[in-house]
Amino acid sequence: MLIWLILWTSGVWGQKDMKDKLFAFPKESSTSYVKLLPEYRGSFSEATVCMRFHSNLTREYSLFSLATWTKENAFLLYYYPDKRNQLLLSVDNEDHYYDLQGNNFTEWTSICATWNSSTWVLWIDGTKYETNAKRKDMKISADHIIIIGQEQDSYGGKFEASQSFVGEITDIIHMWNKTLTDENIMDYFAADEMSGNIINWNGLDYKIFEDVNIQPYVDPYPCISV
Repeated sequence: MLIWLILWTSGVWGQKDMKDKLFAFPKESSTSYVKLLPEYRGSFSEATVCMRFHSNLTREYSLFSLATWTKENAFLLYYYPDKRNQLLLSVDNEDHYYDLQGNNFTEWTSICATWNSSTWVLWIDGTKYETNAKRKDMKISADHIIIIGQEQDSYGGKFEASQSFVGEITDIIHMWNKTLTDENIMDYFAADEMSGNIINWNGLDYKIFEDVNIQPYVDPYPCISV
C-alpha cells in the first residue's frame, strides 16, 4: 500500500532504453506530462536538443521546456501553427522565432536546436535555420527541470492546457551541454547513433504524470530489401 501511494503521488517513474518506443499524449491537459531527469545537473553555456515527434494540433504547443529557479524559459522549443507557422527557440528567456517552410509537423519530424555564445541554429529534417546571437553572457544554471508535454510558466509547474502537447514523441530525445557540429547533426539525422550526455533516450530517467502512455514505435518509412 505504501509503495502504491508513493507512485500515485509522485508519478510513474523509470529508467530504461526507450529504443523503438514512444511517449503518447492522447488529449489536452494541464496535468499530463513527462519529467526528464538529467544525467548532469550543473550549469552550462551551450547546448543541443534533438527530438522526433508528430501532432495534429492546430493550436500552439510546447515541445521541450527546461526551466531553472530564475528563468522559466531557460531552454524552450515552442510551436505556433497555421498562418504564423513559426518555431520559437528561447534560451535564458531570450526569444528567437524561426519562419518555417511548409512544415506543420503532422508527419513524423526530426528537429535539433543548438545554441552557443555566437549562434543559434535550428534543424528540421536536415534543413538549417540560423540566427546570430545577440547576447554573449547567457547560460543555463544548475538544478534545471526538464518537461515534455507542458510549458513551464514557473519552475516545474504553472501549466496551461492550451499550451499542452497532444501527439507522439519518440526515439530521439537527446540533450548535450555542447554545440554539435553540422556534420554531427547530419550524421544524427541519418543514423541516430549519438547519445546525449544530459538526456539520453537509450538510458532515459523519467517520471510520467497522469495520462501519458509508453507504446511501441513503428517506423513509418522502413528499409525494404531489394
